[in-house]
Amino acid sequence: MLLAIVAMLAGADTEPPDLAWLEGEWCTVERAGRQTCELWGRERGGTMLGTGQTVRDGKTHDFEFMRIVRGLSGEHAIIKLAFIGAPGGKDPVVFAWSPSPEPGVTFFNAAHDYPQRVRYWRQGQELHAEISLADGSKAGRWVYRRVR
Repeated sequence: MLLAIVAMLAGADTEPPDLAWLEGEWCTVERAGRQTCELWGRERGGTMLGTGQTVRDGKTHDFEFMRIVRGLSGEHAIIKLAFIGAPGGKDPVVFAWSPSPEPGVTFFNAAHDYPQRVRYWRQGQELHAEISLADGSKAGRWVYRRVR
């Protein structure tokens, strides 16, 4: 939670970005019978709902329930913007938004084992997603194209 407080204080004078560019259905190019898709709905009531699904050889291999919430009340403070992921339907993990010079939106939770950082950004018509340790190491990356 300390990281969330630090992130909140770091962005005290900065407002979180509009995330309309994230809306839609996004899928990776299918390779070797494997494809990952994310579906992000429009922000309503301060929350964007998302799902992720990886299909391998015609069967669901992984899935995740996600949301991005504005003004999430935390243990010690209000987090301006939070990414909450629940991979495989497990307990949700909260990542706090932190202003960054990198394009897109970046969330951190240094207390979590892995990932500690979740980042989304657009390059032209592609949506890029990355998870990593807080320092950016051990990165997993996805490049999505809009399908809807």
